[in-house]
Amino acid sequence: MNKPRPAEIGAEGISKSFGTFVALSDISLTIGRGEFLTLLGPSGSGKTTFLMILAGFEAATRGRLTLDGADMTLTPAEARAFGMVFQGYALFPHMTAEENIAFPLKVQRRSAADITRRVAEMIEMVGLGGHGHKRPSSLSGGQQQRVALARALAYDPPVLLLDEPFSALDKNLRGQMQDEARRLHRDLGTTFVFVTHDQSEALALSSRVAIFNHGILQQIAPPEQVYERPSNRFVAEFLGNINVLNLTDVKADTSGATGSFEGQTLRMAARLGPASATFALRPEHMTLHADHPQSGNAIRVRLIDMTYLGAETQLALKTQGGVTITLSHPTATLPGDLSAGSRVWVGWPADQGIFL
Repeated sequence: MNKPRPAEIGAEGISKSFGTFVALSDISLTIGRGEFLTLLGPSGSGKTTFLMILAGFEAATRGRLTLDGADMTLTPAEARAFGMVFQGYALFPHMTAEENIAFPLKVQRRSAADITRRVAEMIEMVGLGGHGHKRPSSLSGGQQQRVALARALAYDPPVLLLDEPFSALDKNLRGQMQDEARRLHRDLGTTFVFVTHDQSEALALSSRVAIFNHGILQQIAPPEQVYERPSNRFVAEFLGNINVLNLTDVKADTSGATGSFEGQTLRMAARLGPASATFALRPEHMTLHADHPQSGNAIRVRLIDMTYLGAETQLALKTQGGVTITLSHPTATLPGDLSAGSRVWVGWPADQGIFL
């Protein structure tokens, strides 16, 4: 089986307005050949609108799109020849799985022998052996999604666009399909552009994540960077839990910075940004202590609530000044005498956390 040649997409100043509503504002980015880029953001953030503009189903109000350096801004969707997987599968109900996969190949007027060969390859690739003769109504949700993936990839598109394809699946099946998407991307090398509102899904699948909010691109970077080094407070709070401390008397020095929080002096290895006094820290980097720890930073807190999550328990804590702190603690080593109202310390090493 021949691998498709992945394409590079460029977006330069893409904006989209619907009347007075601005859905996208000046989006510029490059999607590299063979990249798995995820567009992430809350509902209404503009991520799906941007995907529809890439597909050619929506026209940008302003801006320019390129495909391998050539202008494709006005190229119609059918001429772009991108693969597309929709949230609702969009399979033809009167066709079998094999006929659904064969459909785009027939549109391309491939020979009967070529279509038969290619459909068999795709059925094997997505693990649907023995199900090719079935219609969508006889297939499970996961099997239908595999048919949709196979149909989108059958004609070797240079780009595959996926619009929240797994959102209708249950948790276990969703995990299986994420593994399948990761495997297909690795095996084929096609450029994938994936839309989701699920942060964990974006972090697990992507080579880079583009985070949108109110039509503005907030940050685009590898998963580790957007999680550990978010560019602003929205990104920090949107991706998982994070604790935010507003510091006073913040001073930069050669090893980082110092600041004060509710009477406690804190030392941070993080570099201080311009006029920044907002310090952010992920819950997994914080630890619980009965007494003030001997090293690192610590603040005094009161336990408000505990949420059992299996291997971990999430603790909701409040500082003396009323700031809420979230902490993840292994359930197996949780102190037995801990209860609502308990006063404890939370600590963290100086090399964890960032200034926003």
